[in-house]
Amino acid sequence: MIYLYIIIMALVTYMIRAIPMTVFRKKITNKFVCSFLYYVPYACLTAMTVPAVFYATKNFVSALAGVGVAVVLACCRRSLVTVAAGACIAVFIAEQIFMTGLM
Repeated sequence: MIYLYIIIMALVTYMIRAIPMTVFRKKITNKFVCSFLYYVPYACLTAMTVPAVFYATKNFVSALAGVGVAVVLACCRRSLVTVAAGACIAVFIAEQIFMTGLM
């Protein structure tokens, strides 16, 4: 039975990717559709990443600290490595504070 589920999921995944390639053979010229399709990957990535960020730590406050540091560093136009490292360090420090019972 599990193999049937895997085959069905594989077919659905393949069809989602194959049907647009076979139906839309011409270049899309509509500006609204082009701009919509341009932002779909960013929206999907955000929808998958943001909830995971808040459940990745033991404490919600430490997750907020990491997100806050990441947003500030990103707004200051720091590199991706700097933003990720800063967020990780902020979460680590916040977790250490909560483990020692200072808050």
